[in-house]
Amino acid sequence: MNFIGNEFGHPEWLDFPRAGNDNSFHYARRQFNLPDNKLLRYQHLNNFDGAMHHLEEKEHWLNSSHQWISTKHQDDKIVVFERGEGLVWAFNFHGTKSFDGYKIGVLWKGKYQVILSSDDSEFGGHNRVDKSVVHETGGEGYNGRPASLQVTLLFFSFR
Repeated sequence: MNFIGNEFGHPEWLDFPRAGNDNSFHYARRQFNLPDNKLLRYQHLNNFDGAMHHLEEKEHWLNSSHQWISTKHQDDKIVVFERGEGLVWAFNFHGTKSFDGYKIGVLWKGKYQVILSSDDSEFGGHNRVDKSVVHETGGEGYNGRPASLQVTLLFFSFR
């Protein structure tokens, strides 16, 4: 989902050449040098982008025909979807609230483990997610899926 933040490569503003700026290209460029400045947080976005690419190389989820959105909760600001074989993505976009024991529906019964967390320190997070925890599906389905899990979904804050 990191492509959505296209403005991260344009930290000042984006302004294409036009008569009002004397047809200047100055603000119509990406600043690929931003991750190199360790005083800025762009390094964390770059690290997450790299981790997403690595996961795609391993799991091939982008070209998978299996895609299912099981949760879109406006008030909680939660999105949960399946993409690829056995992969479940859970995003908490809430600005101030974390959820412990949040129930999500999944297609595949069995055991799940976190393999990518934006809360890892390399991504600017606080390392609050224990990746060694194994989550096992319960006996009942949820949100139109035949199985369910209870997970912790943290909101992301900068330090």
